[in-house]
Amino acid sequence: MSPSAFRRASFPILEHSTYLVSHSLGAMPRAAADRLAEYAGTWAARGVRAWHEGWWDLPRTLGDEVGALLGAPAGSVVMQPNVSIAQSAIASCLSYGGSRNVIVFEAPQFPSVGYVWEAQRAQGARIRSVPCPDGISVPLDLFLGAIGEDTLLVPLSHALFRSGFVQDVAAITRRAHEVGAWVAVDLYQSAGTLPVDLTAWDVDFAVGGCLKWLCGGPGAAFLYVAPRLHSRLQPRVTGWAAHEDPFAFRNGPIAYAPDAARFLQGTPAIPALYAAREGLAVVKDVGVDAIRAQSVRQMQMLIDLAQEAGFRVRTPARAAERGGLAVIEGPETWADELENREVLVDYRPDAGLRVSTHFYTSDDDVHRFIAELRSIRDASSGVA
Repeated sequence: MSPSAFRRASFPILEHSTYLVSHSLGAMPRAAADRLAEYAGTWAARGVRAWHEGWWDLPRTLGDEVGALLGAPAGSVVMQPNVSIAQSAIASCLSYGGSRNVIVFEAPQFPSVGYVWEAQRAQGARIRSVPCPDGISVPLDLFLGAIGEDTLLVPLSHALFRSGFVQDVAAITRRAHEVGAWVAVDLYQSAGTLPVDLTAWDVDFAVGGCLKWLCGGPGAAFLYVAPRLHSRLQPRVTGWAAHEDPFAFRNGPIAYAPDAARFLQGTPAIPALYAAREGLAVVKDVGVDAIRAQSVRQMQMLIDLAQEAGFRVRTPARAAERGGLAVIEGPETWADELENREVLVDYRPDAGLRVSTHFYTSDDDVHRFIAELRSIRDASSGVA
C-alpha cells in the first residue's frame, strides 16, 4: 500500500484542495493543532516553570529528532529561526583576511543563502559562482573545477529550488576537503523527500527547515555542525542560549556550550517548535525511502502526462538527478487560475510552475492537475 493511501485523512487541506506545493509549504498534519494546544495548555498551567520542564531544551531535543532523519549523531543538530540566521552563524565563524577566502556556490542558489554569503564581501570574502548553462542543472565537473586551494567554504544546495536538480554532495565534499575547504549543504529542498546521510557525506555543516517536506510549518529551521568542529568554532552571531551555563547570567565573553548548542542565539521560538514535532513524527513513520519511491513514480507520471499534453518540462529527465519537484513552463497567471480551482502549485521567475507530489498525494491528484492545466492553457489560447 502506498504511503498516501493511509495518510490523506491526516491532512485537512486535502479534503478540499489538490495540494501539489509541498516544496514551498508542506500540508499541515491535523495533529499539529493538538501540539499547539499542548503548548498553550503548558503555558497556561505551568507558566514560567515550563522553561525548565522542557521548553529550554526543545531546540536541542527536536534537533536530535531532525538529526535522526539525516544521519546525524545526537548533539550535532540544533533548531534555528530560519536558514538565513543559520547560514549567518556559520559565516560568523570564518575569517576572510587570508589568501583562502573564496566562497563557492552555484549560480541558481536560493537568494536568501546567496545574500548571506555576498554580504561577506565586506569582511574580505571573494565569491565564485558556478554556472548553470541549461538553466536546469549544474555540471559536476564545473563545480569541482571551481573549488581550489583558495576556497574557504562551499555552501551548496542539495536540490536546486528552481528545477529540482540534485547535486552530488558527496563528490563535492570530497573535492572541498582535498583542498582544505569546508562544505555547508542546504537541505531545504531535500530533507523529508530525498534520502540524506550527513555522516556518510562527511559534510561540515548542513541547514534546512521543517517548513516544506517535513510538514512542520514556519519558524523551525535547523543547523547541523559536524562533531569534529564543535570545539573549534566560535560563532559571532550568538546569544545567551549558546552559553554553556545560560542561567548563570554571567557577563563578559561567552563560554560556549560544548556541542552544536553553541550555535544557538537568543530565546527560542517555542510555538514553532511544538508545531514542527508532528510533521517529523509522520515523516519518520512513513519513512523517507518509501516517500522517495512514491515520489519517483508519481513525478515520472506527472512529467510524462505533461509532455504528452504538449507542455515543456524544465526538470532533469533522470530520476536520480531529480528531487521532489518538477517545473513546467508557463506564466504566473496559470498558477493563479489553478489556485482559483483549488489546485495549489507555485510560480518562480526564470523557471515556471513548480509542482510536487508528497506521500499524501494520490495519482488522481496528478491527473486532475494536468487536466486543469490543459484546460487553462487551451482557454487562454482560444482552443475550443
